[in-house]
Amino acid sequence: MNPHLAPVEVPDPAALPAVQRLCDLTAPYTTGPETDALFAAAMAETNSWHAERSPFFRSLLADPPETPAPTVGARTRTPLLHATFFKRHEVLSVPREEVFLHLTSSGTTGQKSQMFYDRWTIRAAQRMVARIFDHYGWITPDRPVNYLLYSYEPAPDVRLGTSFTDNYLCDFAPARHITHALRHTGSGHEFDVHGCIAALRRYADEGLPVRILGFPAFLHFTLERMRATGIPPLRLPEGSLIVLGGGWKGHADRQIGKEDFYDQVTEQLGIPGERIRDTYGSVEHCVPYVECAHHRLHVPVWSRAAVRDTRTLQPLPYGARGFLHLVSPYITSVPAQSVVMGDLASLHPGEECGCPLATPWFTIHGRAGVSRNRSCAVAAAELLKGMS
Repeated sequence: MNPHLAPVEVPDPAALPAVQRLCDLTAPYTTGPETDALFAAAMAETNSWHAERSPFFRSLLADPPETPAPTVGARTRTPLLHATFFKRHEVLSVPREEVFLHLTSSGTTGQKSQMFYDRWTIRAAQRMVARIFDHYGWITPDRPVNYLLYSYEPAPDVRLGTSFTDNYLCDFAPARHITHALRHTGSGHEFDVHGCIAALRRYADEGLPVRILGFPAFLHFTLERMRATGIPPLRLPEGSLIVLGGGWKGHADRQIGKEDFYDQVTEQLGIPGERIRDTYGSVEHCVPYVECAHHRLHVPVWSRAAVRDTRTLQPLPYGARGFLHLVSPYITSVPAQSVVMGDLASLHPGEECGCPLATPWFTIHGRAGVSRNRSCAVAAAELLKGMS
């Protein structure tokens, strides 16, 4: 068995049997009444788990029930916590000695989400990623690749979620060589655009597939610099793959439409559109959302999504724009099983996509309001200033 798909056990099998069964589901986009019932049972278990261990969550659960979202389940309690809560508070449901991993959501300054994971939580989330990659045939243990990571180069004091995720994704195909775009200088990170261009040209000649992971703004800037300096389009080897994440936060003035951006990548790097995928995720909610071949962010079986009115927090129908509300019972370390994100989104039924997946999908329309809080993408985008 691939090690990334290996079994992992909940902290208390007697208290969390439905959580175990839900997270053990191997097909990432299964639908139907049986999985809905299992999801509701798992949410009830994880709510009880956190209520017993967190006085804060116990008081939250005692409040009048929130209006249920049909896409989550009419009988499923989902007390609403905004993601910004975790930028100001540390609320654990496990002893600190059981914290296996501590990650943050932002750069070196500004407010950061401090998220703590026990071994089960982070391993369960990683297995979700592995199952989605396996679903799309992206786990290739016998085929080495070259990597270009548009994320932070690891360092002993760097706990950024994006850096952790992108380096984990390198485990799905053996690395012949890895290039980091955001190089660690000892006192911070610098964007090495010339190193990225040199790596792409070298990788194009070597003949191995190339995997490009990370912030889309940096890839876009690299392609712009290639055009500006007269570097002709490259043809990266067959089997190359681009998996992006982090959005364009902080550089909306540079952002181009997704279709235009993907066309630019295909034109300059030779990677077809179906091998270019965007993702959505956060340290507050580690369930992976990965675009299908039609570039829709489908909701996997281990989670549910809703959209809530930005003023009333009432659930909205398909197609309406509001706060993205993400729900999953997988997390046992922190009561973050029901998180209202700061992103504006719209939710759509699976059949509106046209791909074989039947689960609902969502579109991100940008951030709601203006805040001083800085995500990883905002912090990274600041490195681009003055380079154009």
